Amino acid sequence: MSALDSGFYFAESENTPMHVGSVAVFDGPAPTYGDVVRLLLSKLPLVPRYRQRVREVPMQLGRPMWVDDPHFQILYHVRHTAVPRPGSDEQLRNLAGRILGQRLDMSKPLWELYLIEGLADDRWAIISKVHHCMVDGVAGSDLMQLMFDLSPDATHDEPRDWSPQRTPSSAGMVAGAVADAVANPLRQLSTVPALGGPRRMAQSLLDSGKTLASTVPSLAKQALTPTARSLNGPIGPHRRWAWTSGKFDELKEVRTALGGTVNDVVLTAITAGFRDLLQGRGELSSEKLVVRTMVPVSVRAENQRGTLNNAVSCVFVDLPVGDPDPLSRMESIRGQMDEYKKAMQAVDVPSIISMGDFVAPTLLSLGVRAALSAGQVWCQAVTTNVPGPRVPLYVLGRRMCSAYAYVPIAGGTRCSIGIFSYLDTMTFGINADFDAFSDVDVLSGGIRRGIEELLEFARAEKGTPDVEQPPARKTSGTGGKPRKRSASAAAR
Repeated sequence: MSALDSGFYFAESENTPMHVGSVAVFDGPAPTYGDVVRLLLSKLPLVPRYRQRVREVPMQLGRPMWVDDPHFQILYHVRHTAVPRPGSDEQLRNLAGRILGQRLDMSKPLWELYLIEGLADDRWAIISKVHHCMVDGVAGSDLMQLMFDLSPDATHDEPRDWSPQRTPSSAGMVAGAVADAVANPLRQLSTVPALGGPRRMAQSLLDSGKTLASTVPSLAKQALTPTARSLNGPIGPHRRWAWTSGKFDELKEVRTALGGTVNDVVLTAITAGFRDLLQGRGELSSEKLVVRTMVPVSVRAENQRGTLNNAVSCVFVDLPVGDPDPLSRMESIRGQMDEYKKAMQAVDVPSIISMGDFVAPTLLSLGVRAALSAGQVWCQAVTTNVPGPRVPLYVLGRRMCSAYAYVPIAGGTRCSIGIFSYLDTMTFGINADFDAFSDVDVLSGGIRRGIEELLEFARAEKGTPDVEQPPARKTSGTGGKPRKRSASAAAR
């Protein structure tokens, strides 16, 4: 494993399952269980990791290794169940919440897939889960597409026989770990293509340090900003899951009228959701109150798509939930994201991530647990955007009509929002601790209300026939920065 993959593996605990997942809903009729099994068997040679399990090096002298599972049985990993007909979206969400909240068996290959029948309107679903140490969200989207087709008439290869490679002995693993501990740092220093050797790597890290130093005032400001404390705390073993959605045309309409990016619009809508949640809890104590969300950022190059490892960094965005003005909230978020974009361009993130390869596995394990403990104070949510295909996808000739992403929660951060785009729709999958989020539906409904709220402002900005033209102000499409004004003025 890479250092980052190892970090996700070490983060796993009894109440912290670290798998990502998804729910994909299809138009019927449902395929047979045997057809699904045969389809996956035909694809497994393209993803050998799905037949491998994790084996730790004795005494943690090296990072965990991937070895072939000599007892691999696909019937364990592919499962079949149903909801009572005609199954509703709520029943599917409840079932998905139970399935996705359960830990994977860490002694087996770290993935599962469920065929779900019984949905209303002759629909069916696939619930999938795969451990974060196997793949990040962007590459995971590529891997999941292996079972998808671009045409309903696609054909597939017949399953092939497979023989596992011999598992190395404990002594062999220790010897290999010791040799790797000596050779790997030198190899890393000499082969990082973006740096071209130790001297350039040192200079790059020095430049990165200067850039990071310039962000210290922003971090200090964040440290003094009041945050919503009820979103942090102990995490139990159970999960609640909800989802909502928005159309790309809606998000683009807001972006065009008010400026910024689609991602800025999405984060502003999520801010409205958290504002409704905290208002319902009686916790909007200050107009300066924020919900700090970690936003993972892929640092994978285009020529690395599909690589079997993680390539992610993250930024921390303060969602201004205390601000009553939606336009002011969007302006704040856009300013933060613009600053992070500049910083990410200046910092050589991949080389900083690769420095984890020099850390001893035992220290890496301790570091991950310390970082998760720190997250209980610093971060209140995780918000990740996984871009999906804009063309129809099919499984065994059946068209996928919607999909929802599942992102794990950890480190005392009790809520995550996985955003997935498909065709003309963007969906929001909300994963939350069961005991702490009995009001999770308020959050999902608030996100939808936030989209509609921004749409009203966008249409008032354009001057639709049934809305009185607001006072003119300058915008420049995706590049213009909206002037701050009150919500009441914008509504007029």
